[in-house]
Amino acid sequence: MEWMKAIGDSVQYIEEHITEEISAESVAEYVNVSPFYFQKGFAMICGFTVSEYIRNRRLALVGNEIAASDEKIIDIALKYGYDSPDSFTKAFTRFHGITPSAVRKDCVMLKSFAPLKIKISLEGGYLMDYKIEKKEAFTVIANAKTFGYEGAKELVPQFWQEHFNAGKGKTVCGTFGINIDESMKQESFEYLIADPYKGQEVPEGFITKTIPAFEWAVFPCAGPMPDALQDVNTKIYTEWLPALRDYEFAAGYCVEYYDDPTKYEKGTLDEKYYTEIWIPIRKKG
Repeated sequence: MEWMKAIGDSVQYIEEHITEEISAESVAEYVNVSPFYFQKGFAMICGFTVSEYIRNRRLALVGNEIAASDEKIIDIALKYGYDSPDSFTKAFTRFHGITPSAVRKDCVMLKSFAPLKIKISLEGGYLMDYKIEKKEAFTVIANAKTFGYEGAKELVPQFWQEHFNAGKGKTVCGTFGINIDESMKQESFEYLIADPYKGQEVPEGFITKTIPAFEWAVFPCAGPMPDALQDVNTKIYTEWLPALRDYEFAAGYCVEYYDDPTKYEKGTLDEKYYTEIWIPIRKKG
């Protein structure tokens, strides 16, 4: 319930400051939740990032004001934080499908984006398997790429596809998928398609990276990819972590372990295909 209250309070804060300078970090600070953890949870529950929500709300309100008032379009854009006419026009057109000036020339359709409303329902009560395990630091050999959080849900699977299409699976078969955001600012993250490093020569285009020692919460997942993994990941951030009394998220790492697909009749689409999610945790206080 505390987590849902944090989401509700954050939405109210955004609405009250929608024309002011506002960031995901300032919203997280207002609700007194770690920015990294808050943004993860917000995205899991709401389906978009805090920044996407703020941008969509602003563009919806801008469209309404342009249609309903005689105020100069540039003044309305400035009111909502757009100080470049070009960037405003591009953002407005992507969102509404028409230019700002067209709103006043023709009878056109605008897109709405209503504020989030939190509905309290009884959920949880399910059994979720996990174990807490201390792991020493380990080194991986990896194909690495940096992503912004927006759009990453589509771009990371494309990265995997590019990896195998380029024949890089012969060097790294993909035992791990590792998300690293050491600053925990949710601006960008490094993603590794990785295998355990055993001292072999590192070909051009690959790197080695040492994952620090942590106490990890390890969650087993069984089922076809990617749905089984995504379902467990959502429950971790929206229900398991908020319910913890003694532990909290320790660092900006998340490790996905993938079993060998050749062991299963349908590979990664098999009903019994096994994966794990590792989350670094530490005791509170």
